[in-house]
Amino acid sequence: MMRFLSWAYLAATFAFILLPVVVLVVFSFQDGRLPVPPFRGATLRWYGEILGNRALMAALRNSLLVASGSALVSVVLGFLAASGLARVALPGSALMRGVLIAPMTVSYLIIALGLLQMFNQVGIRPSLIATGIGHVVINLPLCFAILYAAMGEHQRNAMRAARDLGAAEWQVLWLISVPMLAPAVAAAFFLSFTFSWDEFIIAFLLTRFDVTLPVEIWSMLRSGLSPKTNAIGSLVFLVSVVMVVALELTLFRKART
Repeated sequence: MMRFLSWAYLAATFAFILLPVVVLVVFSFQDGRLPVPPFRGATLRWYGEILGNRALMAALRNSLLVASGSALVSVVLGFLAASGLARVALPGSALMRGVLIAPMTVSYLIIALGLLQMFNQVGIRPSLIATGIGHVVINLPLCFAILYAAMGEHQRNAMRAARDLGAAEWQVLWLISVPMLAPAVAAAFFLSFTFSWDEFIIAFLLTRFDVTLPVEIWSMLRSGLSPKTNAIGSLVFLVSVVMVVALELTLFRKART
């Protein structure tokens, strides 16, 4: 009986999580102007329209650029900070870790408003660069937390041994730390990429003419529901699934073997 209840609970949990995605994908093929029941037949018309929409494709490129750039910068800075704090026990290191992780507890709206005011003071106009800086602010604490937690005693011992054998600091980081922490580095990068890819509030306040995909989707939703928004969501979901599967089949599987 308990086994049955466990499987039923698991099935209900997955249904609760995945049912909205299933509905989104199904009605992206709706042969009608509204993505609502009843389902009136399948068509690829909406996918063709979004792929031919210049504004959407430009927003897609902007999102890819901002997400990949901010994720890369966040991982590099988080890795360097984690390596430094894991290597040496400095006075106040616990406070430093707390300060680095603190932005994770702050609302994105507060961060966006603070960045907007600061950029206005220093003369930085709303742009994709400003949005990328904002995404680094929210992703750096996540990258630091993941990489610092992954740095066990065996990594520290390997780094000490490399230094004792005469390796330069950049060689220790690049040839020892990065390969040993490859799964954690990949996890930090792709989580940062995903958070930046989906983020709306910071992108909305810190962009003007060149917008990201979430902002463009929001502007489309202001004119009402359409199967085109379902088609966009389905493609974004497909990209996320492909990334997760690729990571599972490569880095994470190697880490377990």
